[in-house]
Amino acid sequence: MRLLIVGGLQGQIGLATKIAMDKGAKVTHAVDIEQALVSLRSGVGADLVFCDVGLEIGALVRGLAAERICTPVVACGIGTDTRRAVDAIRAGAKEYLPLPADPELIAAVLAAVADESHQMIYEDEAMGAVLSLADQIAGSEASILITGESGTGKEVLARYVHRKSARSDKPFISVNCAAIPENLLESELFGHEKGAFTGAIARRIGKFEEANGGTLLLDEISEMDARLQAKLLRAIQEREIDRVGGTKPVKVDIRIIATSNRDLAEAVKHGTFREDLLYRLNVVNLRIPALRERPKDIRALAHHFARKYAEANGVPYRQISSQTERLLLSYSWKGNVRELENTIHRAVLLAQGTEIGPEAIRLPDGTHVGNAQAGSSFAPSSQDPSVQSAVVSAAAVTRGLVGRTVSDVERDLILDTLDHCLGNRTHAANILGISIRTLRNKLREYSDAGLSIPLHGEQRPFEQKTAEQKLAAG
Repeated sequence: MRLLIVGGLQGQIGLATKIAMDKGAKVTHAVDIEQALVSLRSGVGADLVFCDVGLEIGALVRGLAAERICTPVVACGIGTDTRRAVDAIRAGAKEYLPLPADPELIAAVLAAVADESHQMIYEDEAMGAVLSLADQIAGSEASILITGESGTGKEVLARYVHRKSARSDKPFISVNCAAIPENLLESELFGHEKGAFTGAIARRIGKFEEANGGTLLLDEISEMDARLQAKLLRAIQEREIDRVGGTKPVKVDIRIIATSNRDLAEAVKHGTFREDLLYRLNVVNLRIPALRERPKDIRALAHHFARKYAEANGVPYRQISSQTERLLLSYSWKGNVRELENTIHRAVLLAQGTEIGPEAIRLPDGTHVGNAQAGSSFAPSSQDPSVQSAVVSAAAVTRGLVGRTVSDVERDLILDTLDHCLGNRTHAANILGISIRTLRNKLREYSDAGLSIPLHGEQRPFEQKTAEQKLAAG
């Protein structure tokens, strides 16, 4: 995690910096917005910006947008100045962080941006075989394609390979190809020269140059536009890139790791992914099994998350009961490790007594996992009363759709799925079976209609959902 802190923050900057560094962040400092933009253009790079709320947050956000720098901004200020906090959010800041700095709050913000703990937790032989292959090829210079369903831990494995490689002391730079708008991705990857487009007031170094000497992770590469795929292919082949608006190539020395939750061979057949690029990326393929294919990891990860979130929330650590373990093993975990993590986080908060019992294992809408599971070795027979109850409930849900328009049902499905994914657009799009661009367009439409859209890492409160449904219904 690379953190850029902008401004003086009345002496609190030192404490915030120390806390962030203790949490593993690499911190740089800029005294004002102009210096911050110069730093980001020059290739120093940042995954997150903490900016003094006393500075003009809007100018920083506009400057980043004009320079096509996709870095989230968190406003920071002394105490809880509500007016300034609201103004900062309206100006484009993703969050407001009150100071003096709280270590756990800073850790939570950093973790939300990093989106991964980067710690390999496994016990299952299926995952052990993947890591054995990763160890074997980590020291090479070969490009690697990591595949697997959404939420299986592809970025975590990419970082593991980097740590095991000869480039481990060099940068590891990650770019989510699905999260960055198509018209910004080229500049994000390759950088641009001054005057290359409106707003390009100075040269900007892209991710390829930031990663020079180290590893560049192209996350969800299947979402990359075909035109940009051609430029990427040349960069990999020639080990040089062309900045947008540039007149001469720039040499780079990087190792490429790409990830995808889609079948790229099928994408090649459908003409949405270049076959020659697939060959360049897929020198070695590391396929991460779905969580349901490695049951021992379900148990190991569940206990890990129970400890992690008990400590993070300041609640007593409770063991997971044997009955709960059986319930977790019987569930399909379509969202894989990420879904399991969110479920255990909820369970830690909902559990009572000395253990985490089955009653605490719930889906985001409050449904018990035991009522939602199907098709597993632990599933009850069709004569079981719980099955009959589930069928009746399903029929009731279907009847509840009668009289509603398709657009209304679609809207609720999209927003509820986004809630389920804690605001993660990429994972919601995968579950819904639509492209990330289609999802973004739908969310923009709902936002324009006055509905609130959950940000990354959050859910809408139940009361808010109910009010919005009434509003949408007219």
